[in-house]
Amino acid sequence: MAATAFSVVLQDIDEKIESLTRAVADGAAKDHAEYKFMTGEIRGLSLAHSLITDLVRKLEHDDE
Repeated sequence: MAATAFSVVLQDIDEKIESLTRAVADGAAKDHAEYKFMTGEIRGLSLAHSLITDLVRKLEHDDE
């Protein structure tokens, strides 16, 4: 069950990163401050994705 929950969260994070990346690439930021905020969100979500992926690997390794 935990793997499924992690998969759902990781998928949601991937979708949000993709959406923000597309918005940045399309020039959706109204100004530099908004651009920095959006790129900061992408960076934060990428870090969260990495941490969750590492946790899943550790949990899978502990099960063996």
